[in-house]
Amino acid sequence: MSQDVHKGATALSVGEILKRLATVRIGRALEHYQVIDSTNRRAFEWAQEGAPDGSVVIAEEQTSGRGRLGRRWEAPAGAALLCSIVLRPTLTPAQAQRVTMMTSLAAVEAIHRVANVQVEIKWPNDLVIAGRKVGGILTELAMAGRNLGAVIVGVGINVTLDPAQLSEVRVPATSLWAEVGTGVCRQALLCEFLQGVDDRYQAMQAGWSPLEEWRSHLATLGTAVDVGTTEDVIRGIATDVDGDGALIVREATGVVHRILAGDVTLRGHRV
Repeated sequence: MSQDVHKGATALSVGEILKRLATVRIGRALEHYQVIDSTNRRAFEWAQEGAPDGSVVIAEEQTSGRGRLGRRWEAPAGAALLCSIVLRPTLTPAQAQRVTMMTSLAAVEAIHRVANVQVEIKWPNDLVIAGRKVGGILTELAMAGRNLGAVIVGVGINVTLDPAQLSEVRVPATSLWAEVGTGVCRQALLCEFLQGVDDRYQAMQAGWSPLEEWRSHLATLGTAVDVGTTEDVIRGIATDVDGDGALIVREATGVVHRILAGDVTLRGHRV
């Protein structure tokens, strides 16, 4: 296999990935790019072309990677795990956050198994280690009229990235290399991640809810938060989440808000 340019990391091999995968659905159709503008963009396009449920797009490098709210996702070639999945779940649009929930859980589990690092989830979609962002989830919907045609869920995990090389960011960044001090195999991480998504996706299609498992990994609950919405900034305590992934915030006045999406600030430390 060829070598990536970053810290000598080995390039992903489609043949080895397919040989190792024991998934039912996730990753049975797979596209691999050395360089792409955005795996989510390609997965969205592929979904519109009729990509089967569970199709996966992976890349060594993205030139226009992005996170929530239009933020850029920076990573040198081979420095991150970059993956987008086309899913066609039996969910309503209002329930689509469940896909983010189960995908983030698969990422947490995969990182723990491969790198032996404990990761928490910062609502709604960030993967953090001791408050430092190691990865994130970007979920986008492809509608078919008023119904879900597909859900595109993209995952970026910093593997060999040196956080000191990043431009100044609002969220403190880290990588698995920075946390464990040794190399982490992206291929092993990818296969563990896809298996975790597959297991949870099959269960979710059969009626399982990711809520309890997701709640147990949330770093946000019980903290004072500022939630920026399109209309206002809500300040209070993040008390819970509901089955569709909405954040429940109680203001000092006792007023309770159900937040479906927002830019969360943990007071004294933005994450």
